[in-house]
Amino acid sequence: MMNSLEKRGTFSLAGIYAFRMLGLFMILPVFAIYAQELKGVSPTLMGLALGAYGLTMAILQIPFGMLSDRIGRKPMIAFGLLLFASGSVVAAISDDIWGVIIGRALQGSGAIAAVVMALLTDFTREQERTKAMAILGVSIGASFVLALMLGPVLESLVGVPGLFWLTACLALLGLWLLFSVVPDPIVELGLQNKQPALKSLLQVATHKELLRLDIGILIQHAMMMAMFTALPFILQNLLHFNKSEYAWFFVAVLMSSVIFMGPMVMAAERKNKMRPIFLSSIGLLVMGQLFLSLYQDSIVSVAFGLLLFFIGFNVLEACLPSLISKVSPTESKGAAMGVYSSSQFFGAFLGGALGGSCYGAWGSQTLFGICALIGCAWFMVAFRQGSLRKH
Repeated sequence: MMNSLEKRGTFSLAGIYAFRMLGLFMILPVFAIYAQELKGVSPTLMGLALGAYGLTMAILQIPFGMLSDRIGRKPMIAFGLLLFASGSVVAAISDDIWGVIIGRALQGSGAIAAVVMALLTDFTREQERTKAMAILGVSIGASFVLALMLGPVLESLVGVPGLFWLTACLALLGLWLLFSVVPDPIVELGLQNKQPALKSLLQVATHKELLRLDIGILIQHAMMMAMFTALPFILQNLLHFNKSEYAWFFVAVLMSSVIFMGPMVMAAERKNKMRPIFLSSIGLLVMGQLFLSLYQDSIVSVAFGLLLFFIGFNVLEACLPSLISKVSPTESKGAAMGVYSSSQFFGAFLGGALGGSCYGAWGSQTLFGICALIGCAWFMVAFRQGSLRKH
């Protein structure tokens, strides 16, 4: 069982991560429609605004993670939260698409994901680390569910600029949690790393098992972000939803996905079924995208496609960080988490930018079909994943 220090650290860090991801996700179901009112908008720039945070996060995760190995986790998390809050303010006060793109990019420059995961490994014992990572993964999934439910409701009250202001407040709340609740580990393992920074980076960037996991998280988040460049238009134009109905639709789908997610994650971790659960989850992503590509003419078919996708997405979101923590060298966990998180957010950037372009050029059916093909490529990579056989 987790001791009191591990519980306190795990749940407080999960709260910080969830607040941050809640702010990023709340705009997903409503931004594509809102962006049509911004000056200079195009489908490509709309997708770029959705995914811009991913590019700066991808670039800065590794420096943040490596710096945290040397100057400490908490200072880097605090700095990142302040950058995230400032980007939210810039996006809130902008009335043209380029201002929002700059704000989203500045949000992403607060690249703390890798540092949060590294700090979590600092004060959890190895036998409890999978559970802690699963709690972190569940908090991300829960923030996603809550964000898609609250986003349309709050947008109807305060507008998309109000959502950005609320995101800034959530970042400041995370800062309070960091210094008031998150414990200081007795020994920060990362600070014992005496390897040169470049050597640590090369060690994890050339590790075959880590690379396969990094490719996986990149593809997963690219698929998700690309999907949201088209999904709001399907709900509005084909299914004739109004914004107030978005919330109930998403919460029904996502809560249903969480019900299926729990038993799958427990089977993967406790019953040593990681390989079949992991591969099955990728298969669910692919089937969800295929279903969305082929059947867009009814609420039931779209809901079923999304349900398949998010069951797989939530299971993988919980399992991937745990696998990274097990496979990565102890002395370079910060760097390993940095590469992993960079891959995750670079995937979000690619999904937003390329998804917007594909949707504008060929429509949603082709976009979802391309996502399904990319998911098949991931399945082939994961099929040869040696670490899945060991855990």
